Amino acid sequence: MLAGVLIMVVGIIISIALHEVGHLLPAKLFKVRVTQYMVGFGPTLWSKTKGETEYGVKAVPLGGYVAMIGMYPPPEQKSDDAAATDAAEDSGPADPYLQQVGAQYVAPPIERSSAAERVPDEQKTVMSHSTGIFQQMSQEAREVASEELRPGDENRMFFRLATWKKVIIMLGGPAMNGLLALLLTAGTVSLHGMNTATTEVADVFECITTVEAEDAAEVVAERECTESDPAGPAFEAGLEPGDEILAFGGTEIDEWDDLTPLIRDAAGTPNQVVYLRDGEEHTTEVTPILTERPVEGRMGAPERDADGSLVTEPVGFIGVVSLTEVQRQAPWEAGPIVYEQTRAVGQVVLTLPQRMYDVGVSTFTEVERDPDGPMSVVGVGRVAGEISAQDQIPWESRFATLMSLVAGVNIALMVFNLIPLLPLDGGHVAGALYEALRRRWAKLRGKPDPGPFDISKLLPLTYAVAVLLIGMGLMLILADIINPIRLFD
Repeated sequence: MLAGVLIMVVGIIISIALHEVGHLLPAKLFKVRVTQYMVGFGPTLWSKTKGETEYGVKAVPLGGYVAMIGMYPPPEQKSDDAAATDAAEDSGPADPYLQQVGAQYVAPPIERSSAAERVPDEQKTVMSHSTGIFQQMSQEAREVASEELRPGDENRMFFRLATWKKVIIMLGGPAMNGLLALLLTAGTVSLHGMNTATTEVADVFECITTVEAEDAAEVVAERECTESDPAGPAFEAGLEPGDEILAFGGTEIDEWDDLTPLIRDAAGTPNQVVYLRDGEEHTTEVTPILTERPVEGRMGAPERDADGSLVTEPVGFIGVVSLTEVQRQAPWEAGPIVYEQTRAVGQVVLTLPQRMYDVGVSTFTEVERDPDGPMSVVGVGRVAGEISAQDQIPWESRFATLMSLVAGVNIALMVFNLIPLLPLDGGHVAGALYEALRRRWAKLRGKPDPGPFDISKLLPLTYAVAVLLIGMGLMLILADIINPIRLFD
């Protein structure tokens, strides 16, 4: 169990580190000065300055950041009289941007890097003329961030980049997580394989029970037939476990997914079934019955409503289960898998308020927790421990499952960081796009260039979002301790 938790912890830390590399590389490519590359938050455990960047690891490995200069544009210009008064009272760099512009990646106040210690005191003075708590908050943020500035930074500040360069830098992190998820998934499905339904019959139902009875039974053998349950069509037709389905209703069957829609659409209609048993072909006739069956979600799991009950639909059914085998797939099959997982995570994010409410209800009541709902790193670690503790599962299958879990974490990091709210990457992308649209609109109207968009004015919203994220994280951790999601009973 400990091995699984350790693998997951290392996987998450590497995922975070590579996310930040996704920001670091394009930033350096576009000549933005990066002062810090940090994995984790809190006290610094280790750091080393190489060139102009301090690289380090912090105590709490629940995130990371890349600090770049010039994230904030210059403040509004003061009147000539005010500027003259301040010039007489205050001295600083000759370049006005270096006097007024700060830079940081995470919400201020930021920790000063070792590079900042070498900046002369006279270059750390920033004029303050804000009035009001929000304006003062914005100005103070720029003052703190300006401590990282030094001569020669005039053309290396983030806010001076073209919009497309800003977007590339900010999308670099999520893109790295998406690439990592794709590579892990491709490696898993091609080297180990994935569970695939074959055309061989694994079990035949003597009767067709209700979906509620099937859902309550942990294994097929526990399904008990009653007098009101109709006989299983496949059982009556003489099909047995081990038979390989070759054709249904005149249509050749190459894989189980070919058979399922044919049966569902043939309720009440007799169909010939050709099957292989002990090397010999046989033919029988089966008539699917119309019954309520669970609706499959995008990832193959049955859908459930808000009460946790199975969502059903009336379709044809003959009462057979396919044999599932681990089969290797082509690496490019990872694309559709990651796409479907991304869509599933996106649906969770879009309904996050409702999902969090459901988590709270299940935590403090007897309501069953949604296994497809959000979980914290504690829950992910717990699931990893459960997987590694299943001695009856071959070690290579357990390792492959853990790699798939790490891939899922990367998909979650990618989607979550694309939410267009600061301090998330999507919020910075939204700010850059808004700035480009504002400038374009002004140009079309023949108005003066409004200049860069000052994201420091959104600091109150940034802090509010940060508080909500922290609260959500704490709620999920509590839920994963009190009422965790379990894969195995």
